[in-house]
Amino acid sequence: LADRVSGVFVPAVIAIAAVTLGAWLFTGHGASEAVTAAVAVLIIACPCALGLATPTALLVGTSEGAKAGVLLRGPEVLESARKVATVVLDKTGTVTTGVMELTEVPPTPENLLPLAASVEAASHHPIAQAIVRAADPDSLLPVSDFRDIPGVGVEGTVDGHRIEVGRSGENSGSGGTVVAVRRDGELLGTLEVSDSVKPTSAAAVAKFREWGVRPILLTGDAAGPAFRVADEVGIAREDVISGVMPEDKVATIEKLQAGGACVAMVGDGINDAAALAQADLGMAMGTGTDVAMEAADITLVRGDLLAAADALRLSRRTLRTIRSNLFWAFFYNVLAIPVAALGLLNPMLAGAAMAFSSVFVVGNSLRLRGFLRVNQLFKKE
Repeated sequence: LADRVSGVFVPAVIAIAAVTLGAWLFTGHGASEAVTAAVAVLIIACPCALGLATPTALLVGTSEGAKAGVLLRGPEVLESARKVATVVLDKTGTVTTGVMELTEVPPTPENLLPLAASVEAASHHPIAQAIVRAADPDSLLPVSDFRDIPGVGVEGTVDGHRIEVGRSGENSGSGGTVVAVRRDGELLGTLEVSDSVKPTSAAAVAKFREWGVRPILLTGDAAGPAFRVADEVGIAREDVISGVMPEDKVATIEKLQAGGACVAMVGDGINDAAALAQADLGMAMGTGTDVAMEAADITLVRGDLLAAADALRLSRRTLRTIRSNLFWAFFYNVLAIPVAALGLLNPMLAGAAMAFSSVFVVGNSLRLRGFLRVNQLFKKE
């Protein structure tokens, strides 16, 4: 906006200065008075404040964001963040800690846990790591032809049998995630894992709601674990979308965008990368995968959902500062140019006033530096 306005403003001011010079000469005033009035117009209208209004606020805003653990890919990201009306949240590792623990191994005639752990050992998924940690390292068996299927699970060959470990479609009574173990397509049994909600997730969801942003929980887990987490953090059950594949996450984002919403996506895993790229604003947990952070517009270094709320809060504060900078820069010129054209402003005073307007804009932008202090108080609340 500032660039477009400057493209019109600068030639307009030069034209006003030329008209001022001609008018003073035409009305019988001396050349010295005419030139003084024209130069005063040029000096007082110098668009320094207009040019500084946006970049200074963005510079301070991005700096404060970095201090608060919010790394922006570019300053234009702040503009996208301001428009967000819906925030889509991944569950595991985003709303929850992502530190999964094996909570139940039902008794089966098969050696279920070692089989599952042997195949999961090559996976970096939190559920896989929980199963591997629970198994005796000496019980792990050699695996060949390993394959990781995003959103489904893993499979590999153990002792000549094809072992599949992945989603079961079952709901756990305790709200955990049920993992099915199959051998050559036959179900051997299930394992149950669960994790806990991050301490600040409920506060972040409350802030989203307070600012008129709709939170949606989007997860590949079954409905039971998803509803448990949603209830705990304050997300309405009708805003829970469970059992989705990675490509379904992208389709969900597209559907929300088609409805006219500006959508932010917060995630941490490989399965979230495509959705993060599709969203109007992608925010990746700094504790997540490199792929997710590469696809996102913002990296939340703390790995804390409250940092996502901070990003939206910082964006709104920065854009409000930019608007006030632009208002005062325009208001100042609108008042001062006629005064200078009438010869009521000495060029030296015009220079001082022009410099003061630039200092005012910079000073107003520096008020954003208090964001970090306010943010810390906000977290204590």
